[in-house]
Amino acid sequence: MRVFCLFLLLAAANVGLAQNPEKVAKEAAPHPAASDKAIVLEITIPASRAAVWQAFTTSEGLSTWLTPEAVVDLRKGGEWTAHFPGGSTGGGTILSFVPQEEIVLSALAPDRFPTVRAERTTARFHFEAKGDSTIVQLVQTGWKSGEEWDKAYEYLLVGNAQLLSTLHRRFVNGPIDWVKEWGVSPKK
Repeated sequence: MRVFCLFLLLAAANVGLAQNPEKVAKEAAPHPAASDKAIVLEITIPASRAAVWQAFTTSEGLSTWLTPEAVVDLRKGGEWTAHFPGGSTGGGTILSFVPQEEIVLSALAPDRFPTVRAERTTARFHFEAKGDSTIVQLVQTGWKSGEEWDKAYEYLLVGNAQLLSTLHRRFVNGPIDWVKEWGVSPKK
């Protein structure tokens, strides 16, 4: 039943993305790389691995799909941060990366989950070329027990599915027009 509910949540995350024939799929808990539960999501992006990597690992690229105020400092200890309108931030600190293969973040939870935000989880994004497309897989581990951790897990299960859907949308429809999307434009 939990897996069925998960697919309903993921389907809801894709509402409004009619051009997105791909579905964000799947959760496996526990994951072999985790001692406890994990969020595992995967999507196929209709673009080369090099293009997806650039969109994910540069400030300019991340600003085309996540937020107009994205900052990426691609190095161990560097930031991978989305600055959203209203002052909230998301993303995290880069723990490691292998060019065009994976990036691992010490992930910031949203402000509404202060304990999880302070203690962080680990988000591993893996990029695999498949013909003219790229499979992007997110495995998020490091979840602890407790009410706040459970709520953050459920929130990020949906939120990270939306994140991957937005990345897909960027490659189907082109860079997001932030004026049309949010009524804001990137700072120059």
